[in-house]
Amino acid sequence: MEPDAQLVRLCVRGDGPSWEELVRRHTRRVYNLCYRFTGNAATAEDLSQEVFIRVYRTLASYQSTEGAFTTWLTCVTRNLLVDHYRRTRRERLTDSIDQMPQFQDRPSQVRLPDTLAQASELSAQVQQALGKLSPELREAVILRDLQGLDYQEIQVVLQVPEGTVKSRINRGRLELARILEEMGVRPV
Repeated sequence: MEPDAQLVRLCVRGDGPSWEELVRRHTRRVYNLCYRFTGNAATAEDLSQEVFIRVYRTLASYQSTEGAFTTWLTCVTRNLLVDHYRRTRRERLTDSIDQMPQFQDRPSQVRLPDTLAQASELSAQVQQALGKLSPELREAVILRDLQGLDYQEIQVVLQVPEGTVKSRINRGRLELARILEEMGVRPV
């Protein structure tokens, strides 16, 4: 049985420490997803909190027999991001990349300052280029290449056929490469 499924069962029964552990395990994933879609640290923090409020309210609807908790959580996050996008579409003129925190899923290794500066600059350029993709292509690329979901998980999250998932990922990668090339970013 998936470890998260046990935590979910305990949470539904009202076990506070289990809820804290579930949030601790998934905060970085949710924040990174929100940040990649919005490009704004403060907005990503607010949306992450909204995601966990929504998760708390709907946790009893999660069924471990229907898939991994991370897939369900990504669906909840994506739905909230779509709602946010629709709400703010008129207000948004350009994507903001004022702040670019660096989060890694692996423990970081010691890097030289020039390497850190280059990585930060590249990350900012990729974030800017992601902001220029259509929402459909952007979410497919983020879910696959940045969140590491497999095609079937993305299919569940996006609620589209697997062929559409693959097509969006391919088109998104090509478009992202074109945008980065126009920006003068060279592949590493």
